[in-house]
Amino acid sequence: MSPTVHEIRNAVRAATGRFEREVEASFTKEELRAICETLAVDVDETGGQSTARMRRLVRAQVGVAASPEAADDAAFRKSDLRAIADEVGAPSER
Repeated sequence: MSPTVHEIRNAVRAATGRFEREVEASFTKEELRAICETLAVDVDETGGQSTARMRRLVRAQVGVAASPEAADDAAFRKSDLRAIADEVGAPSER
């Protein structure tokens, strides 16, 4: 059986040094920052980086989009999460 979106998110959280969540929830700003750091994505150190911008940067880094400007800034879909999981070394398949 294919893992759920929640299971993939938790695998990404664990691979980036964050705690897994019991309830289904999108990534927080801090979790997105941890993903960016793991992927060596340059984020603004002043804390002014928006979650939408970080999602665009992550999508571009993992090859879901050609560039941050061309990337979607909506919440990650399952295919996005699988690409992210692969890049951070988290299991996305059972």
